[in-house]
Amino acid sequence: MASSCLQLASMDRRSGPARASAIALSALVFAAAGCADSPGAPAAQQRAPRPAVPILMYHVIGPVPADARLPALFVSPAHFTAHVRTLRRAGYTAVTLQQVWNAWRGGGRLPRRPIVISFDDGTEGHVRHALPALRSARWPGVLNLAWSFLPDIGGTAAVRRLARAGWEIDSHSLTHPDLTRLSDAELRRELAGSRARIRRAFGSRAANFFAYPSGRHDARVRRAVRAAGYLAATTVNRGFARPTADPYALSRIQVSGGTSAAALLRRLRALRP
Repeated sequence: MASSCLQLASMDRRSGPARASAIALSALVFAAAGCADSPGAPAAQQRAPRPAVPILMYHVIGPVPADARLPALFVSPAHFTAHVRTLRRAGYTAVTLQQVWNAWRGGGRLPRRPIVISFDDGTEGHVRHALPALRSARWPGVLNLAWSFLPDIGGTAAVRRLARAGWEIDSHSLTHPDLTRLSDAELRRELAGSRARIRRAFGSRAANFFAYPSGRHDARVRRAVRAAGYLAATTVNRGFARPTADPYALSRIQVSGGTSAAALLRRLRALRP
């Protein structure tokens, strides 16, 4: 990389002695620092971009029962499979939130059009329907597990199955309460307690991120999430997650029942920064 900077200085020498002297000196300085933002350096040598990334938010993948209290949270398996296929054809590649975080902080690169596919709570359809659809694309998912939902998803064995398939396991609290209404002690229990249980069950790399139950949070809750050791947290605020945003208030895009694949692509285009 240093030699490339010096070559640039040598090329600029043809433009005149004074310019060559200045460019050569700059090139030497930037070369010593790795030539990260060297004047005239090729784009490949400059700092990798930190793109805004869409984080899709799903809840239940399965048919809507007749007595469903919130039918909009149910996405049919057929619709979900169509979403995955259409996103892939449109050039998207699913990644984990950890991969996004690492890339934002200079620890890795993202594909050309990254997307995070997250699932809140933890239900049986995440394993029965979402897992095979994502596996067919060789994509990971992100499970935001509320610990009290563990029986609904099939227990620790089901979650370990997701983890073996490359899914990221994050936290969604212990009992899915409105965190803004809890005492400080109750809040610590919901946040630190869920992280500790998930890590004991699924490994020390799990639960680096948190999703607010029902999106409910305030400044006190955000401070508590950070104090519990989470790197960042996701909300229900609509939009792309941005590297310049408060890491404890990352936006997502909710996908409701009946959303067609074409409608999902239109929404992504409309919300893209």
